[in-house]
Amino acid sequence: MNSIAKYIVMVGIMLSASIPGFSQPTRPAHAGEILQSLRKLSVLGSALYIAAHPDDENTTVLAYLANGRRVRTAYLSLTRGDGGQNLIGNEKGDLLGVIRTQELLAARRIDGPEQYFTRAIDFGYSKNPQETLAIWDREKILADVVWVIRRFRPDVILTRFTPEFGGHGQHRASAILAEEAFHAAADPNRFSEQLRHVQPWQAKRLLWDSWRPAVERGDIDPAPLLSLEVGGYNPLLGLSYSELAARSRSQHKCQGFGALASRGEQKAYFQHTAGEPAREDLFDDIDLGWTRIPGGARVSNLLMQACNQFDMENPSASLPLLLQIDQVLDTLPA
Repeated sequence: MNSIAKYIVMVGIMLSASIPGFSQPTRPAHAGEILQSLRKLSVLGSALYIAAHPDDENTTVLAYLANGRRVRTAYLSLTRGDGGQNLIGNEKGDLLGVIRTQELLAARRIDGPEQYFTRAIDFGYSKNPQETLAIWDREKILADVVWVIRRFRPDVILTRFTPEFGGHGQHRASAILAEEAFHAAADPNRFSEQLRHVQPWQAKRLLWDSWRPAVERGDIDPAPLLSLEVGGYNPLLGLSYSELAARSRSQHKCQGFGALASRGEQKAYFQHTAGEPAREDLFDDIDLGWTRIPGGARVSNLLMQACNQFDMENPSASLPLLLQIDQVLDTLPA
């Protein structure tokens, strides 16, 4: 079968028997988390979030996508935050980048997505994206973003900023590169040296995760925006996505970004940038199930059976079905 699809399933199977990304590493997963992982196996959709620095990401949206929609989710931070402040020590430059990298990885262990970086250096405040792109070497960093898209193969790409909105030059440059990479990743003539390892990939759509306070103040016209409720409660985890996001964001300790947990409705607003426009949902016209893979219907049926028969008092009873799923995966076309 498709190696990426099998990778996704096998990771899920391992998570079902160990510790999911949102768990604490010192304890085994509880039954609710294991069932959450099983249900996540039934979803093959994917979303990639792109911004400039650690802590730029909208952790509520990431937590909602990874745990509410259960799609494979990742955050691509172009830099490691080398040029930021440090409120917990004297480390600067590369050493600060190491700290912020670990804080970002700790955040992902809580909210669930994967984490990627490029070679871009956070050199400090930049007045405009042109300055940033010149210092970064535009084509080199664009190649990195294209590589991540071709490797991760997202259905949907989200940005935190736009070429015009974001203030900091590095913020705006991240949006410029995201849109260029959205198109370049699908072009076999762009960065063709990568094709020895990955294939061209066309994401369905690119959207801007609009700044919610600006929308609610009326600074951004909400009429053309796609509105989604992302603050829901997940009974299997015993947490709302806002609570997961608060725990995740609080990992950015050197930036002083602790956040209070909250429950209740929370909207996110998305503006179309490129690709096919979304009408009612980020994943409009995208098959999120196993029918997107030839022969995947049998896997889907077995996963449904595993979820329906899941024993909260004896999660290990699911292992025979999981092993059967693994055997079926080996029979699917590559």
